Formats: sequence, C-alpha cells, structure tokens
Amino acid sequence: MTINRARELLLVQVHLAGGYNRNGAKMILIDVQREHGQAGIDQLIRELDLESVFGFKPGEPVSY
Repeated sequence: MTINRARELLLVQVHLAGGYNRNGAKMILIDVQREHGQAGIDQLIRELDLESVFGFKPGEPVSY
C-alpha cells in the first residue's frame, strides 16, 4: 500500500473516530509498516495527528 493510499484510508477513520475505527486505523498502519517500516507509520501519525485521535505514538511499533 502506498503512503498516499494509506493517508486516504486513515482520513476516513479519523473523521469517524470510533472504537472500531481505531482498529481499522491500526490495520492500515500495520500494512504500512510492512512496506515502509516505522518511518512510514511515524510520518502518518504526525501528519494526521493520530496520537490525539487514537493514541498512536510515533516511535512505538503498531501490532495487533
């Protein structure tokens, strides 16, 4: 998955911002981690402010 596609999908999750959406966002970030590593995840967390919305923190690996 490209970073741009992940960004689009995460924006939907952010706008809905529910518990199920947190799980959806986590799955998207796990997919990003496979292809782009922790740097890709950190970029999206900072850019979309996922720390305040879902509690994801830059530098912490996302796992399910």
